[in-house]
Amino acid sequence: MAASQDDSIARRRFLKVAAAGTATSLAAPYVVTARKTDSQVIVGEGDYRFEVIHQWPQLPEKFSWQTTHNVAVDKNGFLYVIHQGWLEQPEHPSIFVFDPEGRYVRSFGSQFQGGGHGIEVHEEDGQEFLYVCAYKDIKAFAKLDLYGETVWFRHAPMETGLYAVGEDTNPQNVWGRDRFLPTNMAFLPDGDVLLSDGYGSYFIHRYDTEGNWKSCFGGPGDGQGKFNLPHGVWVDDRPGREPQLVVMDRLHHTLQYLTLEGEHLRTQHGYGLPANADSYQDLIVVPELYARVSILDGDNQIVARLGDGSKRIRADEKFKIRTDANLWSAGRFVHPHDACFDNEGNIFVAEWVGTGRVSKLKRLG
Repeated sequence: MAASQDDSIARRRFLKVAAAGTATSLAAPYVVTARKTDSQVIVGEGDYRFEVIHQWPQLPEKFSWQTTHNVAVDKNGFLYVIHQGWLEQPEHPSIFVFDPEGRYVRSFGSQFQGGGHGIEVHEEDGQEFLYVCAYKDIKAFAKLDLYGETVWFRHAPMETGLYAVGEDTNPQNVWGRDRFLPTNMAFLPDGDVLLSDGYGSYFIHRYDTEGNWKSCFGGPGDGQGKFNLPHGVWVDDRPGREPQLVVMDRLHHTLQYLTLEGEHLRTQHGYGLPANADSYQDLIVVPELYARVSILDGDNQIVARLGDGSKRIRADEKFKIRTDANLWSAGRFVHPHDACFDNEGNIFVAEWVGTGRVSKLKRLG
């Protein structure tokens, strides 16, 4: 999120939801309070119990977070974190890598400073790559290897006819439906990549692995394949089902399920600013900026809502909690912006807070 545009968007939406009685945010069960067991902070129940370890990865002193946005894990269990970064610090990295114990390994990605947003790991012919997108002043979509070497780097796909002149050659921090402000990515079974222009055109673009634009679908609208800020996109290819696309339609507070070609199938309600998704075995995790993390089972039923701090966030009209870590509570989230599973079913959560925060939810159930 951006400190200016996104603060105002989210604040208006938070207040509107609160005034409406928070019907969407309280529609599902399993809101479980955090509790301490000895030195542990535990959230969830039954098979969905997790120990919460806030600030799990530690940065070297020479670095600092600036609004942690997204997280991804490779097949060896290494965690990749992207933060927005400062445009005025062009040498500072925007991507950090940690080993399975949370120890800092390396960092890179200064080209995304000031706009770092989405990151995913994807394996192609036995080699893993990072796909990265950036918004604000950067406005880019890129493919890197796991050590930060650039494979390709793209700006707005002007062949779509959707974007203002100069979006590809002179990107600036200008927002609107004719601007390119990508947020997240997903991967199709045939190898193509989907990129959601979540803050810009509200279209979802399809690329090949060489970065060539192929097609798009979506755009702004009231639902059923049209979106109001399609912030996250994910291919639901869990076992025993035909792959489908799920779009976190954030300002509609819904998950829209589509065919892989973008045709609407169904809409799931009951979320609070859903931001992205990830899957593990038969589970899906959905981080909600409305201060919680939801887990869905193989029937797409919500079986757990973790770290729920939505009551406090509804009352936080000036976003004071976001900028003051002294107001954070153990086991409670502020603004989960992304979440991903590791290879053992643990969950990493990146939060949209001023100083950044990445937490590990260690699965106990």
